[in-house]
Amino acid sequence: MNENSIITKRPRLTLRISQQGMSFSIADNQSENQIIYEPYTTKSGISQAANLREAFRNNDLLANEWQRAYVILDTPALMVPLEEYAEETNDAFYHHAVTGHDNDIVLDMVLPQLSAVALFCINRDLKTVIDDHFSDVKYAPACASVWNHLHRRNFIGSRKKLFGYFHDKQLEIFAFQQNRFKFQNSYPVQRSLDAVYFLLYIWKLLGMDQRRDELHLSGVLPEKEQLQTELRKYLKNVFIINPAGEYNRAPITQIKGIPYDLITHYLK
Repeated sequence: MNENSIITKRPRLTLRISQQGMSFSIADNQSENQIIYEPYTTKSGISQAANLREAFRNNDLLANEWQRAYVILDTPALMVPLEEYAEETNDAFYHHAVTGHDNDIVLDMVLPQLSAVALFCINRDLKTVIDDHFSDVKYAPACASVWNHLHRRNFIGSRKKLFGYFHDKQLEIFAFQQNRFKFQNSYPVQRSLDAVYFLLYIWKLLGMDQRRDELHLSGVLPEKEQLQTELRKYLKNVFIINPAGEYNRAPITQIKGIPYDLITHYLK
């Protein structure tokens, strides 16, 4: 795709937090990869808040005492049509649809290109740690930049497209209809056959054509060769998105292990 591969965001420390680990990054056009990216291995058995407190004590990048932060959270997201959104219903909508997060704080992010508002959540203790260290914080669900980026890809060609993004041992599946979500949900996935089941189920649910329409996959694919083999038994057009090719070998795409959502966050 013809997109700018130069990072132009104003410096704002980005924290990406999931159950699988954390990372800290900052745009730096003077560095080899145009960002400073530091994955952080969390300790099992203690909370995300406790892990982040420890990171603030031990991580050199965090020690710079940044005032501005962008926090990417890998928590379940719920889409609300923009025309039906009312802030006072956030908690009721989210906790009705998403179980297991009753004590978390519900956040929102407007997605104007998709005429939707994403509701997601953050642990109360974790938010306290973040607020204690930064005076200016923006929050986003992990897939926000991926949704926006692949929505633009959706307009290439006339065929319908289904998208799958693998990250943090789960699979986000979504589809668009013009400037709206047609479908969006996430599923726990560790094996390729689990992914095949979910993708083909949603494909059938949306009434997509197995010979004409397209499936586009991104992220860290589990058992990649087997996944492609199984999917191509049923679907003619299966594409694997290569970030380096997608962004004309932008330096950030050469960083080993960097999530696709961080790449799409930094590159516009």
